[in-house]
Amino acid sequence: MESTLGKFDKIVKELLKEESTHPVADHVPSGDLYSSLNLSLSTNGVSDEEFEKALRDLVMKTPRTATNAFFNQLFGGRNEKAVLGDLLAVILNNSMYTYKAAGPQIGVEKVIIREVCNLVGWGSDADGTFAPGGSMTNYMSMIMARDASDDDIRKNGANQKMTVYTSKESHYSIPKNASFSGIGKDNVRYIPTDIHGKINVESLEQMIETDVKNKYVPVMVNLTAGTTVMGAFDPIRSLRKICDKHGVWLHVDGAYCGSVLFSNKYKHLIDGIELVDSFSFNAHKMIGTPLSCSIIIAKDKKHLYDSFSNDASYLYQTDHDEFNLGKTSLQCGRRNDALKFWTLWKSVGTKGLEKIVDHQFFLADVARNYIRRNEDYKLYSYDESISICFNYKNIPARDLCTALYEHSELLVGYGTFRQNEFIRLVTINAQNEEADILNFFKLLESFVEVHAELFEGQMQL
Repeated sequence: MESTLGKFDKIVKELLKEESTHPVADHVPSGDLYSSLNLSLSTNGVSDEEFEKALRDLVMKTPRTATNAFFNQLFGGRNEKAVLGDLLAVILNNSMYTYKAAGPQIGVEKVIIREVCNLVGWGSDADGTFAPGGSMTNYMSMIMARDASDDDIRKNGANQKMTVYTSKESHYSIPKNASFSGIGKDNVRYIPTDIHGKINVESLEQMIETDVKNKYVPVMVNLTAGTTVMGAFDPIRSLRKICDKHGVWLHVDGAYCGSVLFSNKYKHLIDGIELVDSFSFNAHKMIGTPLSCSIIIAKDKKHLYDSFSNDASYLYQTDHDEFNLGKTSLQCGRRNDALKFWTLWKSVGTKGLEKIVDHQFFLADVARNYIRRNEDYKLYSYDESISICFNYKNIPARDLCTALYEHSELLVGYGTFRQNEFIRLVTINAQNEEADILNFFKLLESFVEVHAELFEGQMQL
């Protein structure tokens, strides 16, 4: 093990050095993947030298998500305290379903969940769990909503037509989860949004009333705290009244930006969060822990036990349910995703997490201000969002993003909202500084200037 960790240390040091001078890895076209890298598997294995070279080459060609040139997805950066926690979780290799298998690590997860519930404003009846990603926490919310609407479903299956409601800008996992849960993709109702991407409250109520008249059973309304493209926040308080009127579960999917929970300055964006039935967020996004680190909490832990608990004498052999987290989890065996969040939170405190969140909004302001001062840019997004949507010199966004990627200059994506396609820059890497944001625009502009032939006839000069 010590020898292998030495190889790990050697490769990581080389990677960090390489990242400092080349923040974007050399692009490997998918068509050349198997010919350019030694990925094949053999019957007898390889020598240590060949193994180390193959591993080193693979690492060096992998997209670098922690550098100041990665703005492509809703995560990025590398917090060293959180990385330490994740490395220790790998070495310890505990499974978090029982206290017998995980011991004190159970306490790590429970402390995090309790503090999150406190921040929301919930009491001792609330609880939660970790899950492998925002899609899965959304699925768990839908299962709890389904079961809360009819406690017979768990035993005998569904015998009624159910509906769920979500905005047109919500996460793509909602229809998948409707399929998995037996509700059905065709029974997902997509609510129109306003010019910023926020859900239209009046349209939602009209849809629910129509479905009730047609003998459907509405089971859940899904709100979004940070839509994937525009970063919009759906209103909560007005939706709670509608859900109460019709007996519908209210969930807030905060996978992207629900971590504003930690910020006194931006928590107003989820005003009314204490009124929902369940809430989820990804600490691997705004908080910056390594993937994956997704949390879901429920206002009443009864629903977690009702939907996910199942007895197994070979598994739950010691201690009581409170310390056997498999009783409230979708999975049985699961890795310790809590430790990396705990090591970060422990080291910087709640105030430190607040600074991480606030800094991302500061970086977003830097980007928006730059765009607004430069007539070559067109801005599509708005204040209090860490998604900065824009176009440069009228060059089609997908063409520019693809060219930057294939030339190993920058990793940034594009999105679409109301028939407008644009570059979507996300300032979710809290290790970045103002200079890194300004350098992004400098690199983009110089790339277009040097490679003008790629965009001939497309630029608006």
